[in-house]
Amino acid sequence: MKILCVVRNYAPHAGEMKAAVPEEPTFFMKPDSALNPKQLPLFYPDFTQDLQHEAEVVVRIERLGKCIQPRFAHKYYHSVALGIDFTARDLQRKAKASGLPWLVSKGFDGSAVVGPFFELEELGCRIDELDFSLSRNGETVQHGNTRDMIFPVDSLIAHISRFMTLRTGDLIFTGTPAGVGPVAIGDTLQGTLCGRAALSLAIK
Repeated sequence: MKILCVVRNYAPHAGEMKAAVPEEPTFFMKPDSALNPKQLPLFYPDFTQDLQHEAEVVVRIERLGKCIQPRFAHKYYHSVALGIDFTARDLQRKAKASGLPWLVSKGFDGSAVVGPFFELEELGCRIDELDFSLSRNGETVQHGNTRDMIFPVDSLIAHISRFMTLRTGDLIFTGTPAGVGPVAIGDTLQGTLCGRAALSLAIK
């Protein structure tokens, strides 16, 4: 099972990171040991002083596919979830400054939180109209809608599958909107997807 994460797929987020809007989809991978599918408490890692949340719609691949054409991509998924891509931002900045890979800032244990999956039909929303939000201690910190993606989900699937085979159970974190920020011990993060409670996580 692969965890694939798309970089800067919302223009306002690229802006807040002072980074260019990509001309084609860019993605990285997290190891399967990063996955926290049961929303167990995340214990603040001792190797970072700047742990940050990035809320994202997560798409689960349901069938094997390679070099998938965009017009057929919708056949490879039917459910979505809300996830959080946690980032040790200080480690990421240090790695970037040195021109080094920043896997450790993104791939540590528990850094890929995923809520329950909902069938698109159950949500009553198309893949390109999913509204989602994340709150920290009751205050909304991120809000997005998949209609604002630079690269829609079907384009992401087509692009990624050019380079690697997608298998049943693979997860695609589709990018985060603006509003990423730090968390602290004692925080509670809660998320919604199409108006439904979709995620709850304690930071300890």
